[in-house]
Amino acid sequence: MKRNAIETVLGAVVLLIALMFMVFAYSTADIGVPKGYQIKAVFLKVGGLEKGSDVRIGGVPVGSVTEQSLDADTFEANVSMSISADVRLPEDTEVSIVSDGLLGGKYVSLKPGTSTSVLNPNGILKNTRDYQSLEDLVGEIIFLATQDSDSASE
Repeated sequence: MKRNAIETVLGAVVLLIALMFMVFAYSTADIGVPKGYQIKAVFLKVGGLEKGSDVRIGGVPVGSVTEQSLDADTFEANVSMSISADVRLPEDTEVSIVSDGLLGGKYVSLKPGTSTSVLNPNGILKNTRDYQSLEDLVGEIIFLATQDSDSASE
């Protein structure tokens, strides 16, 4: 009988420690939609960008991707982003989707413009650059290399 009481107490202690770990992990994790304002950009292709991906300026995270959808009329990708409230973007900000290295994930890169007027919440970034995959870049290089050799032979 004494052995069962010790096992029960020990099991309760293990569950209590596990619960404390879960509370600590939840409180220190950066989950959820960041506080800030929403903006949107329209791309022809997003190349594997995912919900929750970073939005960065100069490599520094300033927000995250909150939603992606397909426009049924134009077949373009609509990307919604939440930007930190203390970052005010000029209207002529350039937005592009880039890769974080060869094997890294994708993120949205913002290059602020020089306009004096700022983008309003729920505004649309119009200056977009579509994602270029490694295959696209290799194809362009091959096209340029073969084009130069064709014009040299004529």
